[in-house]
Amino acid sequence: MDTIVERPTIEVLRVRADMKGKCPRAAFDALESKLSTLKGRKFYGAIWMRDGGEEYYACVERLPTEDPVALALESATLPGGRYVRRRVWDWESVVVAGKMKEVSEEFAQGYSLDPERPSLEFYRSMKELHILLPLAPDTAAPPA
Repeated sequence: MDTIVERPTIEVLRVRADMKGKCPRAAFDALESKLSTLKGRKFYGAIWMRDGGEEYYACVERLPTEDPVALALESATLPGGRYVRRRVWDWESVVVAGKMKEVSEEFAQGYSLDPERPSLEFYRSMKELHILLPLAPDTAAPPA
């Protein structure tokens, strides 16, 4: 079931994924290697559609004590606003099967999306992923 949610703006540290190479996993590995602990951290994938194609960033919510320069990580902001959310259970098996893009594209059908904000993947747990698509300002409710 799809749900419309209001998301806050989030300050993150990020690493850009090489979408022609090892893809997001390598970016997450690079990001995680810079952190003192992964425990209690909130991880996101942020996908911007640009003229040159898809830009994917592995992101972690930035703690107030973290210095991006000292960690050699890029600092960025994930914009808040209205998103439509779909939960994906056992997401690792979807990724291994190469179906994540297909799941996201099917989910996007019927929604008016905001091209100025990224689509997000919120890794809630090792079993639960939330795909969050940015809604255009005029979108009122999920399609029937």
